[in-house]
Amino acid sequence: MRFSNRSPMAAALLFLAPLAVHAQDTGEEKPDPDRGLPLEPARWERFTATEGTWISLDVSPDGSTIAFDLLGDLYTIPAEGGQATRLTSGLPHDMQPRFSPDGERLVFVSDRSGDNNVWLMPAAGGEPTQLSKGIGSRFISPEWMPDGKYVVVSRAASGFGLEKLWLYHVDGGTGLQMVGGPTIAPGQPVSFASFSQRLMGPAVSPDGRYVWHAQRSGTWEYNAIFPQYQIWVY
Repeated sequence: MRFSNRSPMAAALLFLAPLAVHAQDTGEEKPDPDRGLPLEPARWERFTATEGTWISLDVSPDGSTIAFDLLGDLYTIPAEGGQATRLTSGLPHDMQPRFSPDGERLVFVSDRSGDNNVWLMPAAGGEPTQLSKGIGSRFISPEWMPDGKYVVVSRAASGFGLEKLWLYHVDGGTGLQMVGGPTIAPGQPVSFASFSQRLMGPAVSPDGRYVWHAQRSGTWEYNAIFPQYQIWVY
């Protein structure tokens, strides 16, 4: 596959994917051996494209490589253009890759466990490792802390939960909520105060002291008053 303004890009990509049924987020961080994406694809579609949309990308710390997602697969390509290398393929939907500070690993979001979670993998390709173990949670916009030992990500509980900023150590664990206020526990009554803040897109300062993020008060609504999002710093 080539990725430049003169050469087309071609990819063998999964055309149809079954829907995954999500269980309620119980707050437990235990892997379930019966979950995952074991189904075999019924058919494949091969095509050539000259453009891609809804692409998330990141540049390696040395500026030589770009990592990006395209239709649920992860790729890397030299920053000056040329041949792209596919890192992931198949049924899982992988997105939002980010290089570690040393450029050796990628963090990304994937549903390959049967639920949306945070994963790590070598930047040169290899077997992904599951970092978060949420069931029914939603994860978006992961980012590395400068020391390379932690990942900050927006996590929302199932149901009416909105995204809060969570911190995960790269060696595993249940994670720690950094910013966001109250969350909704399964079985508890839902109130507007419980999900009044939506926090997304963390960006960390080079010294690791500050985390910038986008924040919205309230959920989606008709006739919303603009601006809906503001930039906050923690």
